Amino acid sequence: MQQLLKEYLQVHGYWVLFAGTFLEGEAILIFAGFLACQGYLSIYGVILSAFAGSFLGDQFYFHMGRRKGAVLLKLFSSFAKKFRKGLRLIERYGSFIAFVSRYTYGFRILLPILLGMTNLSSRRFLFLNLCSALSWSILFSLVGFLFGKGAAFFIDDLERYEPYLLLILAAFTGFLWLSHFAAHRWRGRRARRRLKRLKAHRAQSAAHSAHHRGAQKHAGKNKQDQDNS
Repeated sequence: MQQLLKEYLQVHGYWVLFAGTFLEGEAILIFAGFLACQGYLSIYGVILSAFAGSFLGDQFYFHMGRRKGAVLLKLFSSFAKKFRKGLRLIERYGSFIAFVSRYTYGFRILLPILLGMTNLSSRRFLFLNLCSALSWSILFSLVGFLFGKGAAFFIDDLERYEPYLLLILAAFTGFLWLSHFAAHRWRGRRARRRLKRLKAHRAQSAAHSAHHRGAQKHAGKNKQDQDNS
């Protein structure tokens, strides 16, 4: 069984990794790093495939934003909802966001598209994307690879426990995803509560101002009546 898995991964593993990292890819890259540690894949092939997929993916999204960004805003409501948040990140960090966008949860695909809609030059984006893709592919490949190396220190027959270690990796990556999702939901709820309090304060201030103007108007009318009498 393990021999069949090894043969399959040697033929198709790098293409699957390339496709996964073209889209998102942290989880699949960690798994690939672990499989490289187990000898199913080459760690250099994993890093190269991940680098190629992540680099070409963001180049594609950047130029898609440059050519079709306005159309995407009209077609996809979810894209439009994150548009303002993405613009705030770009305004805050400038072109450096092209380097860190790969590490931002929920904006991995969106930010290169938004950057394509700005006046950031294609050459500068290419350089930043190149550095980002290289660091990202090495970092997450080594996470899985070193996880396997660390497990080997404590487990003698590592091949026997491979399925359990893969489950641990799946649980770890799932925990990371859920923690990002929970943090995103918590920030959204806090922002909505803050907006609700702000609206209530504005409504209260408007009511108070209206009451104050009414009182002034009433007092002025009473004074005018007294002067006339």
